[in-house]
Amino acid sequence: MNHEPGAAWLKVPRAVLLAVALLVLLTAMWAGLIRMGWVLPPIQPMLPALHGPLMVCGFLGVLLSLERAVALSAPLKPGERPARRYYLSPLLTALGSLALLVGVADWPGPLLITLGSVGLVLVFVVIIRRQPTLFTVVMGLGALTWLVGNVLWLSGQPIFNVVLWWVGFPLLTVAGERLELSRLFKLSVFSRATFLAASTVFLAGAALLPVDRDLGTRLAGLGELALALWLIRCDMAGRTVRRTGLTRYIAICLLLGYGWLGVGGAVSIVQGGVLAGPAYDAMLHTLFVGFAMSMIFGHAPIILPAILGIPVSYRAAYYAHLGLLHASMLLRIWGDLAGDLTLRQWGGMLNVIALLLFMANTAYTVRIARQQAQPAPLHLAS
Repeated sequence: MNHEPGAAWLKVPRAVLLAVALLVLLTAMWAGLIRMGWVLPPIQPMLPALHGPLMVCGFLGVLLSLERAVALSAPLKPGERPARRYYLSPLLTALGSLALLVGVADWPGPLLITLGSVGLVLVFVVIIRRQPTLFTVVMGLGALTWLVGNVLWLSGQPIFNVVLWWVGFPLLTVAGERLELSRLFKLSVFSRATFLAASTVFLAGAALLPVDRDLGTRLAGLGELALALWLIRCDMAGRTVRRTGLTRYIAICLLLGYGWLGVGGAVSIVQGGVLAGPAYDAMLHTLFVGFAMSMIFGHAPIILPAILGIPVSYRAAYYAHLGLLHASMLLRIWGDLAGDLTLRQWGGMLNVIALLLFMANTAYTVRIARQQAQPAPLHLAS
């Protein structure tokens, strides 16, 4: 529980920003179902075209920048007030996302989101100056890839020219975080070198995209596959999966996510620079749903207490949304690669149901935690 000056005041804006991220996620999922062929009201005309920006920038952008703001704003000395300036990045991103939701998509929404990503890059400048290590630089590069993608999007580039840079945002952020934790096992020089090589290959592929889309996509896919293999081999999840309770649950989430990262990389290597269609769907959603959502499922019991100041306990029911997510991903990707539109559509629908179940399970856990944290009522003798 945070007792530093101003911490209680910050719980309200943190909760509001988190609520915006969840609202954007719900809307993005709705838009995604429309894009897959489900007949649903579009809410506003541009919504289906905004599925990608809402998912990556509106949801992941707000969530990851909020997580970083919470960590960095903590006072360094007793008696200091939390540094609220670090919340500018998630605030700008949330405002831009809301602008997209109400139909202001021409420039205010993308501009505000781009400014939010500038803020996150500046946050990482502070972090790297405090702790100049490989893992902080890699996470900073993740923020930079988000900024590059947003600048391209703001300049009017089509999403298929932008999305590979957006992939780098969750990919390098997670890879950097896991590299930090892997220091506990004293990684060899070779392991660190292979990690750096895999990250470099991915970035080289993204940079090559405007020159040779096909080669750039395959090279980025090779980087994704190499990072997946590195994480499966070197990340501590391979060891902690043998434990029990929350530790085991988190490890399973991570390992399944790494598996989807590898699948996405393999599909990119085989398919190359496709611009649309089932293979394009498989390349992206193995990353943004199979990989990224697995990371969120696993880290939610840790992130939520940090953001909201509410203890969140582990429940075996978490395996329900985790299992449904990965079963539905198998169905969806099988439909993509086999050219079966019905399987693909139902896989997408079950993806959404898994995410809704995750929200319901998490909300129930938070409610239970709040009830347990309340003092027991006094019963006066009559």
